[in-house]
Amino acid sequence: SCFLRHARSRNYVSESEACKLEPVPLDFGDYHPLKPITVTESKTKKMNRKGSTSSTSSSSSSSVMDPLSSVLDGTDPLSLFAAAADPVTTTTAMDSTRKKREKDDSSAVGSDFEPWSSKRGDILARYTTTEKLSIVSGSFFRKATTTGSAVSEKVRTRLEELDDLEEGSQKELLNLTQQDYMNRIEELNQSLKDAWSSDQKVKALKIVIQCSKLLSDTTVIQFYPSKFVLITDILDTFGKLVYERILSMCVDSRVSLPDNFSPDSVNDTAKETCLNWFFKIASIRELIPRFYVEAAILKCNKFLSKTGISECLPRLTSMIRGIGDPLVAVYARAYLCRVGMEVAPQLKESLNKNFFDFLLTFKQIHGDTVQNQLVVQCVEIPLYLTLYSPAIDWILQCIAYRAPEVLLTEMMERCKKLGNNALLLNSVMSAFRAEFIAARSMDFIGMIKECDESGFPKHLLFRSLGLNLALADPPENDRLQILNEAWKVITKLKNPQDYINCAEVWVEYTCRHFTKREVNTVLADVIKHMTPDRAFEDAYPQLQSIIQKVITYIYDFSLLFSVEKFLPFLDMFQKENVRVEVCKCIMESFIKHQQESTKDPVILNALLHICKTMHDSVNALTLEDEKRMLATLINGFIKMVSFGRDFEQQLSFYVEARSMFCNLEPVLVQLIHSVNQLAMETRKVMKGNHSRKTAAFVRACVAFCFITIPSLNSIFTRLNLYLHSGQVALANQCLSQADAFFKAAVSLVPEVPKMISVDGKMRPSDAFLLEFLCNFFSTLLVVPDHPEQGVLFLVRGLLNVIQDYTWEDNSDDKVKIYTNVLHLLSAMTQEAFIYHVDKVDSNDTLYGGDSKFLAEINKLCETVIAQILDHLKALGKEETLKRQSQLALYFFNTILAHGDLRNNKLNQLSVNLWNLAQKHGFADTKTMVKTLEYIKRRSKQPEMSHFTDLALRLPLQTRT
Repeated sequence: SCFLRHARSRNYVSESEACKLEPVPLDFGDYHPLKPITVTESKTKKMNRKGSTSSTSSSSSSSVMDPLSSVLDGTDPLSLFAAAADPVTTTTAMDSTRKKREKDDSSAVGSDFEPWSSKRGDILARYTTTEKLSIVSGSFFRKATTTGSAVSEKVRTRLEELDDLEEGSQKELLNLTQQDYMNRIEELNQSLKDAWSSDQKVKALKIVIQCSKLLSDTTVIQFYPSKFVLITDILDTFGKLVYERILSMCVDSRVSLPDNFSPDSVNDTAKETCLNWFFKIASIRELIPRFYVEAAILKCNKFLSKTGISECLPRLTSMIRGIGDPLVAVYARAYLCRVGMEVAPQLKESLNKNFFDFLLTFKQIHGDTVQNQLVVQCVEIPLYLTLYSPAIDWILQCIAYRAPEVLLTEMMERCKKLGNNALLLNSVMSAFRAEFIAARSMDFIGMIKECDESGFPKHLLFRSLGLNLALADPPENDRLQILNEAWKVITKLKNPQDYINCAEVWVEYTCRHFTKREVNTVLADVIKHMTPDRAFEDAYPQLQSIIQKVITYIYDFSLLFSVEKFLPFLDMFQKENVRVEVCKCIMESFIKHQQESTKDPVILNALLHICKTMHDSVNALTLEDEKRMLATLINGFIKMVSFGRDFEQQLSFYVEARSMFCNLEPVLVQLIHSVNQLAMETRKVMKGNHSRKTAAFVRACVAFCFITIPSLNSIFTRLNLYLHSGQVALANQCLSQADAFFKAAVSLVPEVPKMISVDGKMRPSDAFLLEFLCNFFSTLLVVPDHPEQGVLFLVRGLLNVIQDYTWEDNSDDKVKIYTNVLHLLSAMTQEAFIYHVDKVDSNDTLYGGDSKFLAEINKLCETVIAQILDHLKALGKEETLKRQSQLALYFFNTILAHGDLRNNKLNQLSVNLWNLAQKHGFADTKTMVKTLEYIKRRSKQPEMSHFTDLALRLPLQTRT
C-alpha cells in the first residue's frame, strides 16, 4: 500500500532534458561517412607468403585500415587453405572444372547465340503425328554375348557382330504410337550408355549406326523434324563418350591435357584408339549412318592433327550431295552446322559452302519425286514446306552469327533469284539480325507479295516479319504502310489459329508505334475473328499475350480504358483461372505504373470490376499464398483511390469496396486503416475543431470500423484494430465511441487462445498478448473516465480479465503485466500526465488530483502488489528459483524508477527484493553491479541523497 502513496513526483520536462545527449561540436574536415571509399593495395609479408595482397581502404582525407583486412593482418584464411593443400589433390579436384572451362573457352560462340538446346522443345511440341510409326530393333535389345578369353575369339566375335548388323538380322517393330516411339528411342539412349559403361564398345557403335539409319526413313514425314531431334540426342551422347574416353587416355601421372592442347602432346595409345574409331566408321556401308556417326565424333580430330577438323568439314559437306531426299539432306546439313559451331565456329567458310550447296539443290523440293511421295502420304505442299523450317533456320542462324552486312546482303540476293523462295525467305527472317530485317522491311514485304500462294503459307512469312519488327524499328516513313500491308493479309485469314498466331505478333508492333486508335482497330479485328464458334477457347495463351503487350506499352490507365474495345476483349476470357491471371496482370501493371492517386470514374469502374473478378475466384480450395497475392493487388488499388477533399465520396467508395471484397481479410483490414486515416485527415483539415457536419462524418467513419472489425478471423488483428480505432475516435473527441472500442477489446482478451498460427507455424500467444496489453495501458492513461461508470472502470475491467485469464504454468507474463500496470498507476498519480490527446481532457484535468481519486488508485495498487508478491512466493520451489530471482530484480527496478524511496516501508521492500534476487545464487550479477553503479550515480544528484543510504543497504553476493 505504501507504493502509490509514495509514488515519486515526476517533472517530465526536466527529466527529458537531463536524459538528452550532450551536443559536442565536430570538425569533419573533408571526411564524410557517405563519401565514396577509394581502395588501394598494400603488400604484406606473412608466413613466408610472398606478395600476398590485402586491401586497405582509405577515405579521401586520411588512410584508415579497412577493419576486415586489419583483423586478418594480410592473411586471408581461404588463401592459407589453398596454399596448405596438396597440389596433386587440388589438380584432381579441379579436373571437372577444367573440362567445363575448356568447353567455354574453346568456343568462340558468345551468349548472344541461341543454342540448339533452346529449340529442341519447340520442335518436339510442333511436329507431332497421330499415325503409327515403326522402328527397327536389332541385336542390341538382346543380352550381351559372353566373349571368349582368347584374343582371336574376341576379334572373330566382334567381326561377326558387325556383319550380323549389316546383314539385317533386325526385326521391325510396327504400329508404334508417337509416345511408344519416343520411349523406344529413350531406351536406345540408355542401352548406349549401359553398353559403354560395361565396356561393350562395338555394341554401342551398333546402336548408334542403327539409330542413324532411322534418319533415312521418311514414311511418316510430318514427324521427321522430331525424329531428327530425338536421334541426334543419341549421336551427341555417343560423340561425347568417345571424346571423353580418348581424352582420359591422354592423362599421364594424374596430370590432364591443357585446355588448348596440340596433337603433339597426345600419346600414341590415344591416337591409335582415335584412328581405330575413324576406321570403324569409314567401313560403314550406308552413306547416312556413316555421315552422321563421323559428324558425331568430329571433335576427336583434335587428337590427330591441327587441321583435322578443317579438312573433314568440306569432305562431310560434299558427302551430303549423295543424299537423294531433299528433306533428309537439309537435316544432315543442319547437323553438320550444329557440330561445326560447337567444335570449330571459326570455320565459317565450310558453313557457307554447306548453305550454297543447299541453294543449288533447292529446286529438288519442287521435283516430281517429292510430289509423288506427298501424294502417297496425303500431305499438302504448305505443310511439307514447314518441315524444312527448323533445319534451314538453324543453318542460316549459324551463318548469320556475327556475319558482316555484305554477306547477309549477298545471301538475301541469292535467295531472291530462286523461284518459289517463300521457305527461304521465312528462314532468312528467322535467322538474320532483327535490325537488318527491319531496315529492309518494305523489300521483304515486296518479296512476300511475289511468293507463290500455293507454297509456304504467307501468314507465316508475315509472322516472321512481325517478330523482327517487335525487336527493331523500321524506318519511320514506312511504319504505317508496313502495318496496312501486313494487316490486309492477316485479316483475310479464315483459320482462327493461323489468324491469332499472326495477330499476336503484330499487336506489339501496333502498340509500339501507333496511337490508341490503331490499337483499338486491331483489338476489334481480333474480337471479330475469335468470337464466332467460341474460337477464343483454343487461343487463351495468344490472347493473354496480346493483353500483356497492350498493357506493357499503354500503361496510362485513363488512356487504356478509353480504348473502346479493351474491356470487350477481356470478356473473351471465359475460363475462370485464365481470366483471373489476366486480371492479376492488369492490376500488377496498374500498381507498378500508376504514380498519382486517381478518382477517374472510368478507371475506378473498370478496376473495381477486375478486382471483383479476382475476389470472386476465391473459394475453400484457394491456397493461402494465392489469397495473400490477390489481397495485395486489391489493396494496392484501394490505396491509389483518392477523391481529394470530397471525404464523403471517399467513404462511400470504402463502403462499396467492403461489400465487394468481404472474403479477403487483408482487404477488410486495409479498408479499416483507410477509413481511420480518412477520419484523421478530416481532423487535420479542421485543425481539431470539428463542425457539426464533420463531427457527424467522423462518427460515420468510426461506425464503419466498429461494425467491420468483428467480421475478421485473426484475434490479434481484431484486438489491435479495436485499440487503433479507439485511439482515432479519441483523437476526434468521439468519447463514447472510443469507450465502446476499448470495452470490446477488454471483452475479447479472454478469447485469446494459448497457441496461434504465425506464418503457418503454431506459436504460444503469451508474448503477443503481453505486447498488446502494454500498448493498451499506454492508451488508457489518457482515456477520461465515464461519468456514469465509476473511477478507472476500463483499467478495473482489464485487471479482472487478466486475473481470470489462464496463464501457462511456466510463464511469468502475468507478473510482467501487473508490473506494467504499476507503471500506469504511478503515471496516473502525477499532477500533469506525461502526454495528452489534443482537445480531450484526461483524468488529471477532470479530477485535479482529488484525494478520493488517489485513494481509489491506491486500492488498485495494493491489490496488484499483493498479486506480484504472491507469485514471487509461489516461485520458491527449487526448479523455479531462477525465475524468482529474475522477477524480483524486475520488480526492484520498477520501484526504483517509479517509487519514492524516502519512505521507509518502500525502502525496506526494495532491499528485500534485492536480497531475494541473489538469495539462491541465480542472480544476474552483471546487471546487479550496473544497477548499483546507477544508484550511486543518482545519489550525487540534488534531492537524491537518500540513494546513498540505499546503496549501503544493497550488498552484492559473490557466487560460491
